Amino acid sequence: MDAAVLPLLIGLVGFLFGTGLVVMFNRSDANSLLKRAKADVRQLREEAENRARTIEMDAEKRAIERREASEAQVREERRELATTERRLEQRETAIERRAENLERGEQAVRDRTATLDKTERESEEFRARIRTDLEQVAAMTSAEAREQLLGELDDELRDEAARRVRVMEASAKSEADSRSRKVLATVMQRITSDVTAETTVTVVPIASDELKGRIIGREGRNIRAFEAATGCDLIIDDTPETVTVSGFDPVRREIARVALTRLIQDGRIQPTRIEAAVERARSEVDEMIEAAGRQALVDAEVTSLHPEIVKTLGKLRFRSSYGQNQLRHCIETSWLATALAHELGANVEVCRLGGLLHDLGKAVDREMEGTHARLGADIARRFGVSREVVHCIEAHHEEVRPETTEAFIVIVADAISGSRPGARRESADEYVRRLESLEAIANSFEGVEQAFAVQAGREVRIVVRPEQIDDLGASRLARDVSKRIEETLQYPGEIRVTVVRETRASAVAH
Repeated sequence: MDAAVLPLLIGLVGFLFGTGLVVMFNRSDANSLLKRAKADVRQLREEAENRARTIEMDAEKRAIERREASEAQVREERRELATTERRLEQRETAIERRAENLERGEQAVRDRTATLDKTERESEEFRARIRTDLEQVAAMTSAEAREQLLGELDDELRDEAARRVRVMEASAKSEADSRSRKVLATVMQRITSDVTAETTVTVVPIASDELKGRIIGREGRNIRAFEAATGCDLIIDDTPETVTVSGFDPVRREIARVALTRLIQDGRIQPTRIEAAVERARSEVDEMIEAAGRQALVDAEVTSLHPEIVKTLGKLRFRSSYGQNQLRHCIETSWLATALAHELGANVEVCRLGGLLHDLGKAVDREMEGTHARLGADIARRFGVSREVVHCIEAHHEEVRPETTEAFIVIVADAISGSRPGARRESADEYVRRLESLEAIANSFEGVEQAFAVQAGREVRIVVRPEQIDDLGASRLARDVSKRIEETLQYPGEIRVTVVRETRASAVAH
């Protein structure tokens, strides 16, 4: 054997021997591992069986508990159902009992209705007999008795209404007197105006009565030409050194006065020169009208107005009411309205312009139809005056219901300016006629014994018969007389109606 092969053989034998040993040892380990695995499996099986038995027991226990809970719930529901059934039975019983009661009640109502119908028929028959007996006793029919009763109720209600009106008037007067006196006194003290002395007749003085013949002209041709050119009448009478110009239009009358004055100064009076003088006078009067309108705006502190309104306003210079110049009256009303607006916190500019333009329609009321308040409002509206001012103009005589504080202020300012002492005057005939009318109106009422117009027609005092008119009737009579005066008379300012009721008792000693 080769020496090199021997180590290989020894190594191979050693490897085989070692492998055998390894296999032998591995087999014994495998057996022990197998035994242990079997033991583990048995143990796991036993644990699984124990767990399964535990789960099964728990499931059975929960099933039992659920069954018991379901049975308890079923028992509770059965108890509730039984209770509900009992309640329903009780309710049905109650309903049946109520239905029976209702039926008995309906029957009772029917019986009572029948009894009431019978009683009502008997009562009606009894009332008819009583009515017949009463009519026979009273010698009066039921209609007449009803009228008498209604008349008594009407008198009672009228007396009650008069009593309440008197209480309300006293309350309102007590609350408003102090404030109104203060405001009006403050405003009137700020206005100082002249007492009117103007007349409505235009008198032209002449140097001598010889000019009267020249004014008349040969066969009256000069006076006819003058009257045709001016639209006014010349009154030439025995009054020394005066010629009177008569015309309903104050502007025409002023044109005639200016033209006649210039003709008298010139001395040459003839138809051709009369026409030229009248034309020049018309131009001068137009300039005077515009100047008067502009001056009125300056006096009233109004900034600007449409030229047509200014011209129309200037015409009021030649218009008067009871002797009061209307342009001065408008300016004065504007001043008063402005002062009142300052005192009362109203719109000052609306009151200022409303007071200035409130009588604007008087410049055209003799040329157009309608009241001067509506005519003035139409003119102002046509030339772009504000709606508030237009309302003040058309409502200042309450032809349109005043709706703003400014409108009421203009009404008050107009009344103050027209009714202050010395503002207006009347002719003697008109004055006497108004006094007679006031007394006649007062004497026309039943129960009036005497009536007197006093204080220059500013007050009517009425003495009544006390046995015919009581205290409430006196208050009612005062209102009725004042209402009749408002409806039938035209007058400046206001008229107070005072009713005097006096009861006298006398006795004779023997």
